[in-house]
Amino acid sequence: MDPEMTRKLDAVLDRVKEPESRLSLAQLGLVSRIRHHPEAKKLSVFLSTIGPTRGCCTIIASLLLTTALKELTEEIQKEFPGLSVEIVDEEPLLP
Repeated sequence: MDPEMTRKLDAVLDRVKEPESRLSLAQLGLVSRIRHHPEAKKLSVFLSTIGPTRGCCTIIASLLLTTALKELTEEIQKEFPGLSVEIVDEEPLLP
């Protein structure tokens, strides 16, 4: 990925906040890596593993994460209008 694209993606991760803590996705380390697929005009955003949760905590965590990821997708698409965004949860929060 070119340095300008990396700089913009880092700025997006700093800008998007998790709704409950109001910490940025960068601060929380929720994104492990981002892969650019130029031929497909797509960015794949890989999520870090989120610790184990139970019962209602799992549902709440999932809802908060869904909100943050929706905002992340919107912000990436503002920065890179020609690219689609794929969120890849390598270890899903809910079974």
